[in-house]
Amino acid sequence: MYDEADAPAVDVVIVLGTAVAPDRRRPGDRLAGRLETAAELVTSGRARVVLVSGDGGGTSGDEPAVMTSYLTELGVDPRRVVADPFGLDTYDSCARAREVYGVERALIVTQSYHLSRAVTLCRHLGLDADGVTARCTGCGPALLVEKSVRDYFASGKAAWDAFRRRPPAVHSPVNPAVQDALKG
Repeated sequence: MYDEADAPAVDVVIVLGTAVAPDRRRPGDRLAGRLETAAELVTSGRARVVLVSGDGGGTSGDEPAVMTSYLTELGVDPRRVVADPFGLDTYDSCARAREVYGVERALIVTQSYHLSRAVTLCRHLGLDADGVTARCTGCGPALLVEKSVRDYFASGKAAWDAFRRRPPAVHSPVNPAVQDALKG
């Protein structure tokens, strides 16, 4: 696990989705923090491509579309952003990054309460992954406690998914978009 300033250089950073803002066009505070962290990794030269993985039809909105738009606003070249609209949970995001997008090594960007579970799942699924703690502007102590408790209970589901090697919820053919973005 790394802080943003100490993260190693890799080709791909994976940003895990979470709720968008009520207007459905902007990221919520936690998602904005993840995206700002990823943008800094790209602009500082420590990552070349961002794979945004979230729920494209989620109850709060199209997470990958919002993520892509915000990264572009932050100065990331849109040709360096690949959107996976079927990263329905952390397990699916990790499995799809490896199986669909061919990612072998990546930095996973999410908040501290989620980072250990995310990195562990990605490693279990064959990704050589390290974590980078995302910014969390607007994340007060009560929210952090709530999310830590939620993540504690989500760890049981993650362990069960990993044990039984659950396939991702949505099957997709191999997609060369990440490899193409690395060439561009």
